[in-house]
Amino acid sequence: MAIIVQPQDPTEVLHTARRPAPEAAPPLAGLEARSISAWFGDHKVLDRVSLTMPAGVVTSLIGPSGCGKSTFLRILNRMHELVPSASLAGEVLLDGDDIYDRSHRLVDARKKIGMVFQKPNPFPAMSIYDNVVAGLRLTGVRPARQEKDELVESCLIRAGLWSEVKNRLREPGGGLSGGQQQRLCIARSLAVRPRILLMDEPCSALDPTSTRVIEETMLELRHEVTIVIVTHNMQQAQRVSQQCAFFLASQGTPGIIVEHGDTAAMFDSPQDQRTYDYVTGRFG
Repeated sequence: MAIIVQPQDPTEVLHTARRPAPEAAPPLAGLEARSISAWFGDHKVLDRVSLTMPAGVVTSLIGPSGCGKSTFLRILNRMHELVPSASLAGEVLLDGDDIYDRSHRLVDARKKIGMVFQKPNPFPAMSIYDNVVAGLRLTGVRPARQEKDELVESCLIRAGLWSEVKNRLREPGGGLSGGQQQRLCIARSLAVRPRILLMDEPCSALDPTSTRVIEETMLELRHEVTIVIVTHNMQQAQRVSQQCAFFLASQGTPGIIVEHGDTAAMFDSPQDQRTYDYVTGRFG
């Protein structure tokens, strides 16, 4: 018979005993943008951009600064509308349903389509444990203590962070290294069980070792969540994505997608000269 020693604080060392089977993950979801145009005031930054992001695929958005990649990413989970002067046209379909339809609540879109930002943004004074479950309050979920413990462990494992923090879950999230903080933010996003995960330059402020860990995490997560990543790192796009879209804005014109498709094909034999020039480093 197994002997289980109960820790003084259940969150210091989470369950080593056999746990109930986890709740079944939602089916993988695809995302489709149709004829997206976007403005900041009178300035048009995107012009009729359409892109299908298939379920279970990492899609990378590449292109020089100022071509609308991050704006497009924020439109995908309704963050663009937070800017007072911002407006847009077009549709964003999650499994065929337009997230901008008036019948859809903003909180539902954010729950289904999570976001990880360029700079890690954990709540610095909040514990690692509480950081992971922070998003649950916004969705109205009130899990029991054991369910929260299991969720924290599961999300930290999936974010590749559990082994490094399992014995200090009550320490502040702000005390982690930059790479660990970014993985904590990924765990926090996963806790609300998103179907899509958007990542805006998630490794740009990290060292090569932390970048490698984040990339490995993405490759593992794509089997349970569809990922869209903005990156300026051409090697990273090749390493982590199966599909790639090249954005470009030139001479004051709004951003467009010049070319998109299989990542290997985009880098090995692009169809557009502008794509070739960009991926081979001739500009950008």
